[in-house]
Amino acid sequence: MTALAALAPESTAPTPLRADPDVIRIRGQELPLDGLVTPEFLDPAWQLAMHERLVQASPFPHLVLDDLFDARLLALVREEFDHPCVRWRHFKSGYETYHRSDTHSPLGPATQLYFSVVHSSWFTQALSRLTGVEHLVLDPHQWGGGLHESGAGAHFSVHRDFSYHCDTGLRNRMVMITYLNAHWQDSWGGHLELWNDQRDRCEKKVAPEFGRTIVFLHGLHSFHGHPTPMTPPPGVKRRSVAAYYYTGEGPRPANEPEEGSGFYHSTWKTRVVDAMRGVSPPVLWSLARRAVRGRPR
Repeated sequence: MTALAALAPESTAPTPLRADPDVIRIRGQELPLDGLVTPEFLDPAWQLAMHERLVQASPFPHLVLDDLFDARLLALVREEFDHPCVRWRHFKSGYETYHRSDTHSPLGPATQLYFSVVHSSWFTQALSRLTGVEHLVLDPHQWGGGLHESGAGAHFSVHRDFSYHCDTGLRNRMVMITYLNAHWQDSWGGHLELWNDQRDRCEKKVAPEFGRTIVFLHGLHSFHGHPTPMTPPPGVKRRSVAAYYYTGEGPRPANEPEEGSGFYHSTWKTRVVDAMRGVSPPVLWSLARRAVRGRPR
């Protein structure tokens, strides 16, 4: 049996007395298709209320939602992190330590179902109403998104995400992250920190608890991370799934830096780079950026 076959849903051979076209079965769990997302997500009045909360949020527009997705679906997604069919990329530097599923990695059926939902037209339309960002464009390859995992000692320095997709040139407008960690302890760290625009103070922490989803708009001041190394027990992983949403590129704002993103963890290397940038011709930095443009987040 292949890796993908082992993760495939149970057989759907005709069973006239039990067949239900509105239910999908994955590893013995029956998931009603109309219950994968909480019904209020499609309620216009709720969407309006959540939009007001998002635009007024500090330190930048964001929204934290609990129990947006069916808990049984998320539990199945969490299981699929451990399957050998998933291909991982490993990132370790002074700025970041974590694992992310490869752009073209196979996904288990529950994970694929999750992304099918968040990429659907009805879901993105509701997300547009929540955020006020219209004409959202999806990335089926999940560049920068997909499955994210980190363990003891992992960290992610305070940074701002990329502004433009490295291949399509589409403008990054927002990211949605859903956490999959049951019984996560505050003492372990790993909370998503939202920092002010001066990058000198964390203004909000979001615990990566199971079923919690955060949506935040990308912008000049959307600084976030979890810079302090985590301390969970051996074998305990911080897991999440992430999806980015884009719009057509359009003109680059005059006040936006040419760099798409950046870490702001000060080290002797970053101070040397900043000093060199101040005395080097701009064309050299432009050429250097092009050389490393394909590096994922």
